[in-house]
Amino acid sequence: MRSSPAAPVAADRWLRRFHTAPHQATVRLVCLPHAGGSASYYFPFSRALSGEIDVLAVQYPGRQERHQEPSVTDIGRLADHVVAALTAHADEADDRPLALFGHSMGALVAYETASRLQALGTPVRALFVSGRRAASCPSDREYLHSRGDDALVAELTAMEGTDHELLADRDVLRLILPAVRADFQAVETYRHQPRPRLTCPIVTLTGDSDPRVNPAQAAAWADHTTGPHDLRVFAGGHFYLSAPLQQSAVIELLRSRLVH
Repeated sequence: MRSSPAAPVAADRWLRRFHTAPHQATVRLVCLPHAGGSASYYFPFSRALSGEIDVLAVQYPGRQERHQEPSVTDIGRLADHVVAALTAHADEADDRPLALFGHSMGALVAYETASRLQALGTPVRALFVSGRRAASCPSDREYLHSRGDDALVAELTAMEGTDHELLADRDVLRLILPAVRADFQAVETYRHQPRPRLTCPIVTLTGDSDPRVNPAQAAAWADHTTGPHDLRVFAGGHFYLSAPLQQSAVIELLRSRLVH
């Protein structure tokens, strides 16, 4: 992997490996969380796949053990940091090809990361984008990041991705809302910039009742690659991925696409 133009970062701050992969694992899967999410969201993926795939999860600043670090409010800057962390993590003696999986905001960060890696001469093996309209589709969401806490809580409640007991706990909200607000700002201010299309396959995953992504917007990811595009629709809403049955199906999809 060639050097990244981003400022050097400590890879161990940005990348989490929950399970050691076997030496024979032939691909490295990098998982990027949704807005307000953390690396631990992908612990079940790592547990299920680490026997065959080297699974890494990205930990954004502003949450969990990085809660004292300022959050990043720009998708492009997040991608720059991820590329820098992956570059710092690369081992010339263990140069497994990369695949990227991102859900919701993580899908945008994964796409921007893939674009940067390709420009550096390191195209990814496959890009999996979940729960997000294509990068080129304008967002129709209000600027929630500039509104009060109640508006953020209402959005989190509507998306059904956060435990309702946590959303009712004011002490918990004081801890999590700053990162949520920063992530919403990153998503809501994102504007796709024209660039060469990816050459890797893109697999789009979406819930059939996701209020934020309609079928045409999900299918539009095909316009971002010269390679094949596959659209998979699962039962559920924006966080269909959290349901055990759908999560297992997605894990099997990843295994079938990445393990040969």
